[in-house]
Amino acid sequence: MSDAYVVSSAMSFSWPDETPVFTDLSFSVPSGRTGLVAPNGFGKTTLLRLIAGELRPTSGAVTVRGVLGYLPQHLPFAVGQTVAQVLGVDRTIAALHAIEAGDAREEHFTAVGDNWDVVERTGAELDRLGLGELALDRRLGTLSGGQVVSLGLAAQLLRRPDVLLLDEPTNNLDEDARERLTAVLRGWAGCLLVVSHDRALLDEMDRIAALEPAEIRWYGGNHTAYEQAVSAEREVAERQVRSAEQDLKRQKRQLQQARERAARRASTAARNLPDAGLARIVAGGLKRDAQVSAGRAAETHAGRVGDAQQRLDQASRAARQDDRIVIDLPDTTVPAGRTVFEGRGLCAGYDGRQVFAGVDLIVRGPERIALTGPNGSGKSTLLRLVGGEQPPAAGTATRADGRVAYLSQRLDLLDPARTVAENLSTFAPGLTDAQRMNLLARFLFRGDRAHLPVRVLSGGELLRATLACVLNAAPAPQLLLLDEPTNNLDLDSVAQLESALGGYRGALLVVSHDRHFLAALGVGRWLRLSGGNLVEAGEPAAAG
Repeated sequence: MSDAYVVSSAMSFSWPDETPVFTDLSFSVPSGRTGLVAPNGFGKTTLLRLIAGELRPTSGAVTVRGVLGYLPQHLPFAVGQTVAQVLGVDRTIAALHAIEAGDAREEHFTAVGDNWDVVERTGAELDRLGLGELALDRRLGTLSGGQVVSLGLAAQLLRRPDVLLLDEPTNNLDEDARERLTAVLRGWAGCLLVVSHDRALLDEMDRIAALEPAEIRWYGGNHTAYEQAVSAEREVAERQVRSAEQDLKRQKRQLQQARERAARRASTAARNLPDAGLARIVAGGLKRDAQVSAGRAAETHAGRVGDAQQRLDQASRAARQDDRIVIDLPDTTVPAGRTVFEGRGLCAGYDGRQVFAGVDLIVRGPERIALTGPNGSGKSTLLRLVGGEQPPAAGTATRADGRVAYLSQRLDLLDPARTVAENLSTFAPGLTDAQRMNLLARFLFRGDRAHLPVRVLSGGELLRATLACVLNAAPAPQLLLLDEPTNNLDLDSVAQLESALGGYRGALLVVSHDRHFLAALGVGRWLRLSGGNLVEAGEPAAAG
């Protein structure tokens, strides 16, 4: 598999409405592990779909050498499908069982082919991904989101691909499942191309491919090395900006001085001509020559100013800093030790199954708490109980009245038909129009962006708009509940979320599998929900 790779030759792609995505994009992906990074909207998923053959280039070509495996971000499985059907082994296993039962029809042998060890290989693959307890006839509707993702990966691995494409493979995976995925990819010997915002996973890559509007830029090493290289590039670019700014000022100054010199010479010549006794025609010629000379000098300096401005523009683009949200939220302040939530004997369940029972939880401001646990343990359910979105089956819950905000994974607090500014006016009716626009600008909704309908916002924009409304609501929340807030966000959007929450002064309870994100928030207390019990836990050890 050492020669497995992907090649794009002058590939262009536009959507049916002729919106361009790629133009003459050429690249080659070698064997090894490659992480593909870019802000949301740059076409990472579209590129994977082109490589997988789900989309066709408008012009040019994309070719894949070897067997291809592709795990999309949104899995196309029906809840009624069985584990065996998702893995693509149901017919093979049925034929194998028929042969073992004495049915020797040729169609059964054709269905089995060379896969006589299909049951053993399937079991081994499921075990490797922590799914060994799943019966092959179990329906997908009974599995957690993380189990379905792991099952989709197992289906691709069973195909023994030479080239494997993964689109956000760690979404909805708990810590154990992430570690198993990492172990599988760490030993990958073929060509792997991963789209992910998971910095821990990207640190397992051999190289990073940064997708830009017109090209892919390659960086050797993992994501940490990539960030260091980009930071070094930015420092160089910032020095070039300063140098270009100084050069532009110098060129403008020299242009002004040249104009002033030309004006003085022209004035002096005009005064001296009558005294020189020259014929009118000769004097006129000398005047024109002086004007032409001055004009050429002005053009030369003006050209230098234009060149200097162009260099400054180029340097400024290279030094572009990612936008950060810098805010202060004094109204969210919670005195140390004040109880903002107290739950005693909390119980919850659904579909006749008990999720947890007898859980006690006390949150005091302004502590920052991470809620961890395996998929299906009830973390989202507990957040809904704390936020008052769902009543407990038993137990009591006391919360800061009107000062608890809950952001679910769906981010459905805002009215999708109204604009960002209109939604903010609902949450904070006491703000003037000027105050509202100034506040939204700090959340990166500047000018007309503040008047966009919520329904057209990207995932990162929707999160920023929701935070702008919730954090500035009247009254301001003293307890903020976040359920997997970084899912589907690009790394720039995650950084914006981190900077926004840096100004929040209340208590925070967050469910997230993103270790870097939790560290950036300054989490100081770790809780683990597992087996129906909630226990205090230390910070999980990093995967090794």
